[in-house]
Amino acid sequence: QVQLVESGGGLVQPGGSLRLSCAASGSIFSINVMGWYRQAPGKQRDLVATITGGGRTNYADSVKGRFTISRDNARNTVYLQMNSLIPEDTAVYYCNADWVVTPRGYKYFGVWGQGTLVTVSS
Repeated sequence: QVQLVESGGGLVQPGGSLRLSCAASGSIFSINVMGWYRQAPGKQRDLVATITGGGRTNYADSVKGRFTISRDNARNTVYLQMNSLIPEDTAVYYCNADWVVTPRGYKYFGVWGQGTLVTVSS
C-alpha cells in the first residue's frame, strides 16, 4: 500500500506565502510524475503544478511566477512553495502521484493524498 500525506496548509493573508509538503510512504521503488491539484468550493479539481522524477516542471498559467514545485526523490517528497497568494488561491490542495512502482514491480496508478486546506483571506 502506498499513501500520500500532505501538510502545510492554513490561513494566510493576501500577499503572504505558504509551503506545502507531500510525503509518500509505503513500499516504494520509484515514483513517476508528482503534482499538486486544487479544488475550490463548488468547482472542479484543477492542475496546479507537476514535476517529473528528472525535475521537469509544468505549471498552470494562474500560478506561474508565484508558485514553485520541487521534489526530493530520496525522501519521496514533493513541495509547493506558494508566494504572493491571492484570495482566488483558496482551495483544498491535493498531492498526486501518477504511478508508483514497488520493489516487487507492482504499479499503483493515480495515488491521491487526503488534501490540505489553504485559505487566503484578510
